[in-house]
Amino acid sequence: MARIEQQLVSLLAPAVEALGFTLWGVEFVRAGKHSTLRVYIDHEDGISVDDCADVSYQASALLDVEDPIKSEYFLEVSSPGMERPFFSAAQMQQYLGEIAAVELNVAQQNKRKFKGVISKVEGDTVEFNVDGEPLLVNYSSVKKAHLVPQFN
Repeated sequence: MARIEQQLVSLLAPAVEALGFTLWGVEFVRAGKHSTLRVYIDHEDGISVDDCADVSYQASALLDVEDPIKSEYFLEVSSPGMERPFFSAAQMQQYLGEIAAVELNVAQQNKRKFKGVISKVEGDTVEFNVDGEPLLVNYSSVKKAHLVPQFN
């Protein structure tokens, strides 16, 4: 996670939790005047549009006061959804046996992008089953990862 995103998580988590939600993660996508700050919130009962509006209102006020981002940006608050992005190995622990799409910063075992079953998580190390073979990945080498929903 980038330094600005770590700072934003520290800043926003208490406010999100005070409203009764979990801060699933934060993404800051730089694009000049069209940069976007995405705040993902979660709750065991799901997330409604009103929940997103409540968090957006609180987060916006907090961001205006603290001003951690000096450039212009759009604020988006949403549920992580069915293809939820992962921001930590601990989040993957909750989805053992599920499939994740992963992109690594540097290829491991000739794989930079792959889909695999999350088979084990120990600390910051995640083991995936990729085409019947185990692949151990340190979460710090993950560029992006998200859940791949399965429909039966």
